[in-house]
Amino acid sequence: MPFITFEGLDGAGKSTQIARLAQRLTAQGLHVVCTREPGGTDIGDRLRELLLDPAQTRLAPRTEALLYAASRAQLVAEVIRPALAEGAVVLCDRYVDASLAYQGAGLGLGVEAVAAVNRFATDGLTPDLTFLFDVPVAVSRDRISRDMDKRGPDRIERRSDEYFQRVRTAFLRIAETEPDRVVRLEASRPPEVLEQEIWAHVQNWLSKHDRGAMRE
Repeated sequence: MPFITFEGLDGAGKSTQIARLAQRLTAQGLHVVCTREPGGTDIGDRLRELLLDPAQTRLAPRTEALLYAASRAQLVAEVIRPALAEGAVVLCDRYVDASLAYQGAGLGLGVEAVAAVNRFATDGLTPDLTFLFDVPVAVSRDRISRDMDKRGPDRIERRSDEYFQRVRTAFLRIAETEPDRVVRLEASRPPEVLEQEIWAHVQNWLSKHDRGAMRE
């Protein structure tokens, strides 16, 4: 069964589509495990609190990258690999591509350096299929600002538009260089349209790799 990841700027609609895809897959009789990053485990959730805490103003860029990788290592060991071994479809909100974009490009640490750390953290586990939810930075900022009004911006959300533009550019570059894995979605479109497009890609993957997974 596939390991599917969902990437993109905050506010692009990933969570909505993960829930919809999980419902469709479950209706097909498949076992589905949904998780997220950073977090997804007790250890990961503690690291998430630290990483997003706006009070942590002294967190160095390298420390940030390593903490994300540490959370990811625990998630792979505790959740993702066991679920895949049991034949589940795994849907993950963010994975290595997020670190390549947010820390490698956004913070200027270098994509290759961050990739090397994450190859170790994940023991080389890569997604079978990745959906990149692409929206302009202005759209992302506008959408998440509504949530910020209720809780205030987290440590990452406090960064500049220029930072998020570097992140978006990095995501698009990943999609261009790995077209067999990464599907770029124009995420400003209605959720129903995105849902159908995602489902078509997942059906295509399943039909090619596991013909017994889909009902006739």
